[in-house]
Amino acid sequence: MSATAMARPAPYAESYIEVNGLKLRVQDYGTPGKPELLCLHGGAANAHWYDFVAHGFTTDYHLRAVDLRGHGDSQWDPSPTPTYGYHQHAADVKVLAEQLDLRDFVLIGHSMGGMIGSIYCATYPGRVKAFMLVDTTIKFTPERIAGFNAISNREGRHYATQEEFIAAYKVHPGGSTAAAEIHRHIAKGSSRQFDDGRWRHKVDRKVYNNREMVDSFPLWNKIRIPVLLMKGERSQRIDPVTVADVKSRAPQVEVDEVPNCDHHITLDNPAGFIVVARRFLDKIR
Repeated sequence: MSATAMARPAPYAESYIEVNGLKLRVQDYGTPGKPELLCLHGGAANAHWYDFVAHGFTTDYHLRAVDLRGHGDSQWDPSPTPTYGYHQHAADVKVLAEQLDLRDFVLIGHSMGGMIGSIYCATYPGRVKAFMLVDTTIKFTPERIAGFNAISNREGRHYATQEEFIAAYKVHPGGSTAAAEIHRHIAKGSSRQFDDGRWRHKVDRKVYNNREMVDSFPLWNKIRIPVLLMKGERSQRIDPVTVADVKSRAPQVEVDEVPNCDHHITLDNPAGFIVVARRFLDKIR
């Protein structure tokens, strides 16, 4: 894949699939008939996080990415007490996989998507063949959960124009070194003009409310499929102590590192993500 091609977002077809009462948006990058990959984004993100890496897979795989409930262009939960917990997202993935008739597929989850993927693989085995957890916090702390809940109680910023939104946009957590054209693309894909005419981040801020204090380590006692823990070189989310605990429960787990990036691996170093992901995929074909 040339550097010029890597600098462009991959084309995709868009569809909406009803899942547990909400319509979820799916980006289908192709190629039908090939082994299936399903990608889950992180918190407050969306499927566009995979736009700059999709090129690296579509010759050999059928790659899709979904906007999780309350994120991107998927529906928000309209109930008075919306459900956005990790287990609900995992239940959505279960139904989505069934609706798409995914079998022997590889699940890829970045950040929050990695936690959701861990729950899915441990709770709903059978369809998923392998799992890539991408720079996910495996061990939660009460302080982290409290931080999420605090965000849900604050009104998000709003802007008069989309250009103002794009100019002010930052990915969270910070530390990203994504190229300017990638950052602009992500900002544009994360913005929406609301009914009052103002431009805001297209995520329901209630997704941060009542985050579960998940002890994810016991999940690994149930995961027996091939797994890659992929970390960014400058990220501290997957540390040696955590890896040792996970591998004591799931010895088949592998660890690999993408250089020259922090948490947002698919944005900071798309080519590096592709190399590491395909190295793992080549082993399990």
